[in-house]
Amino acid sequence: MKNKLIAPSLLAADFGNLQRDIEMLNNSQADWLHVDVMDGRFVPNISFGFPVMKTVQQYAKKFVDVHLMIVEPEKYVEEFIDYGADLISVHYEACTHLHRVIHQIQDKGAKAGVVLNPATPVLMLEDIIAEVDLVLLMSVNPGFGGQKFIQNTYKKIRETKDLILSNNSTALIQVDGGVNLDNASKLFEAGADILVAGNAVFSSENPEHTIELMKI
Repeated sequence: MKNKLIAPSLLAADFGNLQRDIEMLNNSQADWLHVDVMDGRFVPNISFGFPVMKTVQQYAKKFVDVHLMIVEPEKYVEEFIDYGADLISVHYEACTHLHRVIHQIQDKGAKAGVVLNPATPVLMLEDIIAEVDLVLLMSVNPGFGGQKFIQNTYKKIRETKDLILSNNSTALIQVDGGVNLDNASKLFEAGADILVAGNAVFSSENPEHTIELMKI
């Protein structure tokens, strides 16, 4: 049975009503909660850090998936796990010692993912693919929500799937950026296991129903 997991991004939630939005996701068919952390250095935007993670830890009843868009993630991964992260994804482009960081996350008891920016080729993962639990393909340039989906992502999903199979890896494929009801089924068909959706969920009149429709 193929995975069709939806991970709504809290970056698009209402920060004045974060508890309410997390509880809505708890009661929905969402599978994971996706937390985007930005430092204003690796990406041009700043999002949030440990105080918001504390709120997520307090109220989330689903798997918490943390995407670190930060430089030197090795300084912070263990603290994010202490704050309830079940999976941490770090950028290939931000890690000088990627293998070490992946094992640092796993040794602390969490799942570890590696993220590729749109311009980074999939073949860069050849030497790490067997070690990671997840590959996150950015389908927009990271840093801001609400961007237009990059069409080349479909090709990258297929290339990632081939790399996973040829290395006997068990890594899941996640796609983040510009995901909506128009492209969700096509992304799953191409080989994605998990879709991150921000604006498509939280700007919807009925977020729970939108999540349901994305999984069909």
